[in-house]
Amino acid sequence: MIYDQIEDNKTVPLIQLIDVFKIYQMGTTEVRANDGISLKIMEGEFVAIVGKSGSGKSTIMNIIGALDVPTTGQYILKGQDVSKMKDDALAEVRNKTIGFIFQQYNLLMKQNLLENVELPLLYAGINKKKRKQIAMEALKKLGIEDKWRNYPNQLSGGQQQRGAVARALAGNPSLILADEPTGALDSKTSRELLDFLKKLNEEGNTIVLITHDRSVAEEANRIVTLRDGKIISDDIINVDKEKVLE
Repeated sequence: MIYDQIEDNKTVPLIQLIDVFKIYQMGTTEVRANDGISLKIMEGEFVAIVGKSGSGKSTIMNIIGALDVPTTGQYILKGQDVSKMKDDALAEVRNKTIGFIFQQYNLLMKQNLLENVELPLLYAGINKKKRKQIAMEALKKLGIEDKWRNYPNQLSGGQQQRGAVARALAGNPSLILADEPTGALDSKTSRELLDFLKKLNEEGNTIVLITHDRSVAEEANRIVTLRDGKIISDDIINVDKEKVLE
């Protein structure tokens, strides 16, 4: 694999998975959802993790997102070993380091758009005035600042997804983790979202995109393909390889 061939890279990976296994016991059967995954993702990359249902991509997303920990192996995120962390520590890592974009948006229906975008800032202990300022800036970046008073059910699917992206950006995360972000969108809105993710990456944001759709994965600069819990390919595309490997 490409990154196995890099020696003495001075840059410390933002994400490093080292021989990660996630094993579930289903009666008398042992299911290896992740089966010895090793992976490095550098700061500033746009990486798609692609695979069919049952490939292990959702499990590895949960581990990368600090929503779960490996059965065995190590997960190093921004220099921290996340592998053995308890729930409270994982929650702190998620809030400070990761911005999530989900397929179903996960906006709270009883809160308006501004309040939804403010959530990670609220959990971070930022005062009300500053929260509103940061959240409004994030909404402006997505072009929906005029919708800040609206509740999710008053927004289109595309506007809700933009709100979810604004929420992900509000906490200035080191990593943006997008789980099937185009799954509930029409083709036009999907195109707009993918273009925006590419723009964010060009601005220096690290993005990991989880998808079953190869055509969506090809919007990234690197594609990691999973099958039966293992990485079967790791390819750099759409980018100058010399620049990536500097």
